[in-house]
Amino acid sequence: MKVKKPIGVTLAAIFGIVVLVSLGVETFISSYLMGQDVQITAENNNLSLNTRAAGTVEDKFQTIRSNVFQLLDLLGVVGGTRTAAIARQTETFFFERNTDIACVYVLSPESANSVSAGDQRILNNQFFISNELDSAVVDKFVSLNASVLARSCGGETIAVNASPVFGIPAMSLFFPWKENGRDQSCVVIFSIESLSDILGTKSENTTFLINDSDELLSHPESERIIAGESFRNYELVRMMRQNNENNDDSRQVLFEIGGDGKPSEHWFGAYEKISIADIVVLTVVSRDVIMGAVNKTFRNNIFLMGVVFFLTLIIALTYSKFGIANPLKKLSIATSDIQKGEFDSKSIDWLNTRRKDEIGVLNRGMVDERQFLNTFAKFTNKGVAKAIARKEIDFEPHLKDITIFFSDIRGFTAISDGFKNRFGNDSPREIIGFLNDYMSRMVECITLSHGNVDKFEGDAIMAVWGILRDDSLAFEELPDGSPEKENLRRIHEEHAREDAYNAIRGTIAMRYSLMKYNKDAVAFTKAHENEPLAKYKPHIRIGCGLNSGRATAGIMGSEDKMEYTAIGDAVNFASRTESSNKPCGTDILITEDTYALLREQIESGEIVVERIPVEFEVKGKGAQHFYGVVNLPQFDIEEFFRQANPDFVADEECMRAVGKNGPKTLNEVRTLLGIPIPDFEKVNLNEEENKIQVKQ
Repeated sequence: MKVKKPIGVTLAAIFGIVVLVSLGVETFISSYLMGQDVQITAENNNLSLNTRAAGTVEDKFQTIRSNVFQLLDLLGVVGGTRTAAIARQTETFFFERNTDIACVYVLSPESANSVSAGDQRILNNQFFISNELDSAVVDKFVSLNASVLARSCGGETIAVNASPVFGIPAMSLFFPWKENGRDQSCVVIFSIESLSDILGTKSENTTFLINDSDELLSHPESERIIAGESFRNYELVRMMRQNNENNDDSRQVLFEIGGDGKPSEHWFGAYEKISIADIVVLTVVSRDVIMGAVNKTFRNNIFLMGVVFFLTLIIALTYSKFGIANPLKKLSIATSDIQKGEFDSKSIDWLNTRRKDEIGVLNRGMVDERQFLNTFAKFTNKGVAKAIARKEIDFEPHLKDITIFFSDIRGFTAISDGFKNRFGNDSPREIIGFLNDYMSRMVECITLSHGNVDKFEGDAIMAVWGILRDDSLAFEELPDGSPEKENLRRIHEEHAREDAYNAIRGTIAMRYSLMKYNKDAVAFTKAHENEPLAKYKPHIRIGCGLNSGRATAGIMGSEDKMEYTAIGDAVNFASRTESSNKPCGTDILITEDTYALLREQIESGEIVVERIPVEFEVKGKGAQHFYGVVNLPQFDIEEFFRQANPDFVADEECMRAVGKNGPKTLNEVRTLLGIPIPDFEKVNLNEEENKIQVKQ
């Protein structure tokens, strides 16, 4: 029966509403109180920063005025009683201590456009050199500020932004100066970089200066100073000018920027007028930035409240979903992967085997089954084991058109005797180790070319291409001339050609792998030559035979031992083909049947073969020709092995065995592999052993 109103859902809803209301009230109250505290703290901090900045700026300007006036007094003293050299030395000493000052001019009102008697022009040449400026820029600045010069000569101290003229952050102070009864002005131009460093630029608060005309004198964004920006319409400046106050109660305000279709921003602003030149120091900070932490905390609390609410809603359902349903789903996926033959599926690694309940027992059983199946596949055939798991194998014997491969190590008996003579009772371990190294390389070539290892017989390997292909021969029973029959025949023949071609690819790859094995064997033997009973790996040659034809495929054996294999004349002939490599002086031989399947690729040069120049009489087959495989010129050995190892890099020396740089003739193959060139006039095969004889 379907449950319409589960208790878990009801309880979750009740608890969720209680939690939602309680957390909601707490969140709104705490956020409001926190916001008030943060705003008060931000306002006080902004005001404190402004006060400190104003004091720092005033001290800086007082110091500049004091140092400049002291310089002028000294120059006035030495000017009447000492030589000009002493005056220059005094100026040099002054600018060494005040490197940020560009010049000190003492000018009369008429000096703005012409040189006047009584003027003093003291330049810091090093300042202009280091800033790549022409000193004439000073005269240009003075000329542009003739009215300011006249006001200063009349008794006003005035600050002017010199940055637009100088092209660098710079400022000028015009101080009233009286000497010898003349009303003059002391013009000091200096860099404000040190002032910017003092005011700081790395905090949320921004401090800047304006003069009595509301022109920007200093700002963290130097491009605004150089542009000569005016702050006359800046809301904080407008409010300051209206209040015309300079006490703690009035100089901290909340103002708004934006409106008229633009997003509004709220700012805290503080200002203080200093005693020099009616300069105002302003410090601002965005209320939105300050309150951002509060708003973020509020949003986080809302989010947390939602999370807790939903967690409460699903708490009654959690165990059934994550404790039972999901583990069973993972187990189901793992079971499905096993049925697909994916014995190494990651889904099995996801199973929790540490659980102490029934699901844990099932999970451990699945892991053990995976281990058993992998072991089973190694003792039989991995492709067959997967096909059995996927139920793709027809357990009834049936005919298949396949390509069969046999290989054998030349002189293996002598190699075994060599191990026995050197290692005695330890020789089995050494022989097996050598064979495992060799065979693992060969099996990789078979697997990557989509073949299946059928069996190992001592040093021999039998492999088959196409035995696991679901390719029925039932179309042969259809009426001749039937379009369906012709179409199915064409598909079947294409599959047979593909199997034969893959077999050639795998065998050519074995040639490369064998050369790499022999190269590694030399290095291995060299590395162990000074050890007692020095380990070694022998240099070997192999013969490979390929035949394509129809064979009987099925599970054979007894109830105690069974294997899926192929039998028949096509298989026997492949074995006999392999044994003919020695008298033919080849490493890879194919039969006429395989040649016929691949005729198109051979004629196009995709596969290079040479016909063995003798005719063989094969029992049950009649007169036959074998073909020695020379090369696959277009074969990319690196691409082939990168199917299993993306980082594979081919050995340059061993690449001579295959591909575009591979052999062009059988004699080149023989030379490459150290195979003697046979004299076919004297070939005498042992008929009993090979069941092959030369047709006279």
